Amino acid sequence: MDLGIRGRWALVCGGSKGLGFGCAAALANEGVNLVLNGRTAGTLADAAAKLRVMGGGIEVREVAADIVTPEGRAQALAAAPVIDILVNNAGGPPPGDFRQFDRDDWLRAIDANMLTPIELIKATVDRMIERRFGRIVNITSGAVKAPLDILPLSNGARSGLTGFVAGLARKTVAHNVTINNLLPGFFETERMRSTMAGAAKQAGITPEQALAQRMATIPAGRLGNPEEFGQLCAYLCSAQASFITGQNLLIDGGAYPGTF
Repeated sequence: MDLGIRGRWALVCGGSKGLGFGCAAALANEGVNLVLNGRTAGTLADAAAKLRVMGGGIEVREVAADIVTPEGRAQALAAAPVIDILVNNAGGPPPGDFRQFDRDDWLRAIDANMLTPIELIKATVDRMIERRFGRIVNITSGAVKAPLDILPLSNGARSGLTGFVAGLARKTVAHNVTINNLLPGFFETERMRSTMAGAAKQAGITPEQALAQRMATIPAGRLGNPEEFGQLCAYLCSAQASFITGQNLLIDGGAYPGTF
């Protein structure tokens, strides 16, 4: 299927590895030009080189900066002639018992996983409305739907973003600007490994044992891979997805047991 977005420009935050890279790769394969953001210049350069090959001549502009800072956001936003597609993604806060976190920990989590995406939406959505095309995808977490006790900071901050999006997405869709959230379950990423290490420490077991326990809760019998996550992201960014907005799409191998 041709997704109808060839030649458009996307800003992919945290796009040098993991789920962000999966999204960037899927967009590159559709001929989308990219502003690729990441904090580590070397890792970012390697990712950008791979994406240029995948995209067969697309333009990939690298912005090595912390997207959580005003300066980092300004650099990323200025790198593209126009932003048709925004993929919000920032590293999740550390796992742990809520009792160990202080006010500053909570503010950092909210800043990275709620306020930064809102600031980027604020900076791009009106111009998308003017051009009558825009796709915004926020990478949040399956913990929004089924909170994990070891992720209190993520549970709170990402749920705040979800509530904000629910209201705005119903206003922008009339202008062909959609806003949706992708809720990953357990994927083969560095973030997953750090979460399992935290869970293992809290339970007094090895990371391998913690992962085995978690795998037993996934009906698919495996971890997700960033490539398949990215393909769903690309579809949400497509011309065909104009009737999907304000949704929280869970991609977790069937781990969430509820009907709704």
